[in-house]
Amino acid sequence: MNERVRIEVGFDGGQVMGALVSVGTADDLERALGGNSDGALPLEAEDGRYTISLRRVVYVKRFSREARVGFTPA
Repeated sequence: MNERVRIEVGFDGGQVMGALVSVGTADDLERALGGNSDGALPLEAEDGRYTISLRRVVYVKRFSREARVGFTPA
């Protein structure tokens, strides 16, 4: 199963983007930011591909998996 998690990325200047990405992609973003990289990171999201300029990122919020709205199978 390819589990997905919702993330929110805040950039300097106040822009915010949200995306539904794989857990591995969210982990890659956190690792890249923790490594003090100034490059860019491509993110494969449910609605398309984003390329993030790492030096412009102010914060990343990773939503908990329990925060889903809707129905789940019994």
